[in-house]
Amino acid sequence: MKLQLVTILSAVLVVANAHGARRHAHHANIARQDGFIASASASSSAAAATSSSASSAVPVSSSPAASVAATSTPVPTASAVPGTGPAVPSPSGDISVPPLSSITSGMPTGTTYPVTTTYAPGAMPTYSGAVPLPSTAFVYVASEWPQPDKPAPTDSPQVQEWLKEIEGVEIPDIPVTNQGSCVDTPANAANSAEYGWWTCTGTVRSTDIVSCPDTDHWGVSYDDGPSPYSATLLKYLDEKNLKSTFFVVGSRAVERPDILIEEYMSGHEIGVHTWAHYDMTGLSNEQIVAELGWGREAIRRVLGVTPTIWRPPYGDVDDRVRAIATAMGLTTSIWTATPGGGKFDTNDWRVAGGLITGPQQFDAFESILGNASLLNTGFIVLQHDLFEITVDLAVGYTINAALSHNPPFTLEPIGQCNGIQTRDLYMETTSNQTYIAARKKATAGENTTATTSSGNSSAAGDSASGTSGASSAFALNSLLVFGALGAAAFALLI
Repeated sequence: MKLQLVTILSAVLVVANAHGARRHAHHANIARQDGFIASASASSSAAAATSSSASSAVPVSSSPAASVAATSTPVPTASAVPGTGPAVPSPSGDISVPPLSSITSGMPTGTTYPVTTTYAPGAMPTYSGAVPLPSTAFVYVASEWPQPDKPAPTDSPQVQEWLKEIEGVEIPDIPVTNQGSCVDTPANAANSAEYGWWTCTGTVRSTDIVSCPDTDHWGVSYDDGPSPYSATLLKYLDEKNLKSTFFVVGSRAVERPDILIEEYMSGHEIGVHTWAHYDMTGLSNEQIVAELGWGREAIRRVLGVTPTIWRPPYGDVDDRVRAIATAMGLTTSIWTATPGGGKFDTNDWRVAGGLITGPQQFDAFESILGNASLLNTGFIVLQHDLFEITVDLAVGYTINAALSHNPPFTLEPIGQCNGIQTRDLYMETTSNQTYIAARKKATAGENTTATTSSGNSSAAGDSASGTSGASSAFALNSLLVFGALGAAAFALLI
């Protein structure tokens, strides 16, 4: 086990150096979570143990709370996978994409594209109820912001002001984890279903957005940008007339505001992905406020609007983190899981991390498409636009496979597939009066809760776990627990 961890960590460090990734060494930790789930599964299922021990298996994410049985997908040799021959014209217009067999950690750097449109200050988005971009163009001044890709300090005037938003909110007394690791935080892992800790058991709550309500609807989302490669993805999505939800990292948004503006003005949805992309359950309450606060502030300063949805980095969320996010006006969105525990994670990040190859990733991705038939809802898929590799996989292979699938999928951004008006995805434009009233109380430091939570009990209503998912599944008792703030999260989705 130690040797495997050393190998994984080495691979991640290599790709971090090759691609300038400042935080993705943590993906080795996610691989360790898979080992944790697999070992838990082995004691209850000999078949699962046999599958997880196969040397050719692709590591996949853990199961929902209802079952911790791990799943794995056999990986074919490169010659058995499409796109493994000589370079051929890309299926994505004039965007150059390597053959699938060449997409692997350490591959040569290809072409990057500039933004296609420069928007003037004060330009108006096209959705109903929109407000114009800020009247002054955003200019990044490093001294005005926390350090990039590092947890923000909690003693700044801004964070002290944001802390008022959680005053009076009953936050579950759940212990801080060791960097979001199930392996290194065994006490939390043993109570992960009770704590609503998604990382270990896939537990979700009724206020989480984890699927699209209608079958065969694909919630398109990309995490971790903006990056130098995001413009390539935007060019491709425009060619295909597709829209996505971009969960953006605040420290990267202020470094590349032109890309964020193009995403937003092109009609894509924008969500918060924190300031520095750290494991949220491994942070103190004050640090969580700082991460969410600076993440949404970065977006507000560039675009003039503040998102109402967020995605926890690595999906690392529990009821303590949910309570704080909800108090700050943010509804949690995670990717979908099947009843058997398969996650709709394309595993593109594993290729960038040197853990699997492009052909192995594509094979795992095709198994995801097969999982869609197991659901009575649509689904949300995790992809990334941080690395050149992950963008190559998206524009060259995964999205094209989705578009040619039989039966056909309807590809939509997460808000749209859940019937949420675009204006309601931003605090400044929402017409949701319940949400507006809750935000006024929060920003005035007047939050209250309808019920209290003692010890380590959940503050997110009943333990809605497993695949739960679309907006129709959101339970009324969540409103009673979160009071006005829970009502705001619920009202966003109805």
